[in-house]
Order: sequence, then structure tokens, then C-alpha cells
Amino acid sequence: METIKQTVAQNMGISGAHEQVPEGQRFDLNDTPDLKGKVAVITGGSEGIGYGASHTLLSHGIEKLFILSLSKEVVDGSINAIKEELGEEVANKVTWLECDLSDWTKVKQTADKIASSTDRIDILINNAARGIMTYQLTDYGVDRHMAVNHMAHVILTSHLLPILKKTASNGNTVRISNQASNAHQATPSDTKFESLDELNRDLGPNGSYGRSKLAAILYSRYLNRHLTSSHPNILANATHPGFVDTKMSSEDIHEPYPLGGYAMSVGMAPLKKNIMQGCVSTVFAATATTKSGEYICPPAVPESGNAMAQDEQLGENLMKLTREIVKEKTYEDSAAKGCPFKDY
Repeated sequence: METIKQTVAQNMGISGAHEQVPEGQRFDLNDTPDLKGKVAVITGGSEGIGYGASHTLLSHGIEKLFILSLSKEVVDGSINAIKEELGEEVANKVTWLECDLSDWTKVKQTADKIASSTDRIDILINNAARGIMTYQLTDYGVDRHMAVNHMAHVILTSHLLPILKKTASNGNTVRISNQASNAHQATPSDTKFESLDELNRDLGPNGSYGRSKLAAILYSRYLNRHLTSSHPNILANATHPGFVDTKMSSEDIHEPYPLGGYAMSVGMAPLKKNIMQGCVSTVFAATATTKSGEYICPPAVPESGNAMAQDEQLGENLMKLTREIVKEKTYEDSAAKGCPFKDY
């Protein structure tokens, strides 16, 4: 019975779902602390779960919010919605930066723009992602799911590390939240993260997406081992949002599954969470948790994840391969110009 309650609480959008967990693992968006004076960065913060998180941060006093995304049209719509609901003064706290996460040089340049515009970053939410879609390679010749969902966020985080560390050294708690998913369980069991050839196998839509979400958990625990251990004020966690009504689950799912996708987009619609319900675990990880290295399921339930998600050596392999691939593929624009790739 407890397992059923946890499953409902973590994944479904039915009324009272989050109250099914023990009291000490509950969190409501109204519990978000006062964020006055704090600065946040969020990828994909203009729609879906990211917009839910952005709206919550703004409604709880965040001083400045950098949103990274592709579509200015979507951002303009989101900012207009914030103006209507929270007022123009709050909407003016948002700085939008256009950033294609598949373009790693652009990611680095965007990080530099952020660092030159603020003297602190208290919250980093690595949220944007390619959903359950067919196999593609980026212009770098790297699996698009891993390149966008994992490696781009490592590059962004790495280039923001100096200011994250500075913020923490001034006595502030800095929180990094990486968007994972229970879909990490779809990762093939023979995944070793040992070579680009292995990474570029076509695992199918579910396997490719799942592996990138496994990477989010492994990366968070890697940061906990290597970053939090020396900078205890920097907390890094991964989150599972649940089954949320987003563009990914209602539109993008039809790209790999033109007909079968209707089971998710239409058939499951009554059970989906709305975006405000779907951002709860992310907001908890980004504003309230006092722990690091956890995989947090809704509303604020620490879970172990599967065996691969707990494999420290697999995490070390992942990050070694990440460094090697990024350095090789961006050498002329980064390493050749003296840019070190420090991931903690």
C-alpha cells in the first residue's frame, strides 16, 4: 500500500496526491522560502516545468532570474503572463538569453554573459531537455540526447562555477538542481560510458532519453562527491518531476510514436500533473533542501534510483568521457585558447 501511495504522489496529478507521502517528505510551493536578494539561472524556464519553477521563484521574491531558451516568442508570452499575474516590476527581474544547448560554444558564451551581469548565483536549475524522441546526432557528431540534456548543462555549470563558489564562500547556500526522471530506468544495462562510439548507439527513443536522465543523477552525485565535499555550501541534487502535461508529453511524443503517442498525449491526460504540480520537486531542490547528492522525487522524497544510478564508478566514467568529448569537439574555441574544463 505504501508503494502505491508513493507512486501516486510522485507521478500523478490527482487531487491530494502529494499528501500521500509521510509528513517529513512533503513540500508545497507555498513552502518556498523568501528569496529576496537571491539570483537564479534556469534553462528552459519559459515553458513547461521550467516556467512553473520560474513563476514560483519570482512570486517568492527572487531578485534576478536568467532564463535560457530558444524561442523569444515563447519567452515573451511567459513574461506577459508574469506581468499580468505578478506585475511589471516582477517581470522586469527576468533576463532572457537565447541559447541553443546543442551549440556548446554558445553555451559557454551565454555563461560568460551571465557571469558578467551578476556578482552572485544562488540557484542553478538545469531543466531544459530533449524529450522522448528519435535518435539524432548534433553538429559535433554526438548523440543529441546526451549532448543537450547532459553535456550542455555540464558546460554551463562548469563555466558558472567561479561565481557559484564565490556566492557560497560569502556564507550563502548555493543549490544546483538537475532535471532527471524515473525514465532513467530505461537505460540499457550494458551502458558503461567508456567511448563516443558507445554513446552514439541508437538506443531507441526511450533508451536514449532514459540514459540522459541517468546522467543527470550520476552528475549530481558526482558533484556531491567532488564539489560539495570541498564547498559544503554548494548542494547538488537531481529531481524527478512526475508525469507532467508539457509539450514533451503532448506534442513531441508524436515524433517517435505518430500513433502510439496518443496513449500518452490523450489517453493519460486526466492523470497528468499540471506544470505547477510538476515543478514541486525542482523548487524544493532549488530553494529548500539542506542535503546534497540526492535523487528527489515529488514532493520531497529522496529515492535511491536504480542500481546504475547508485554506481559511483559509472558516474566517474560518465564525467571522464564528458570531459574528453567536450574538449575534443570544442578544442579550437576553448582548450586551444587556454580555457580549462573544470567540472568541480
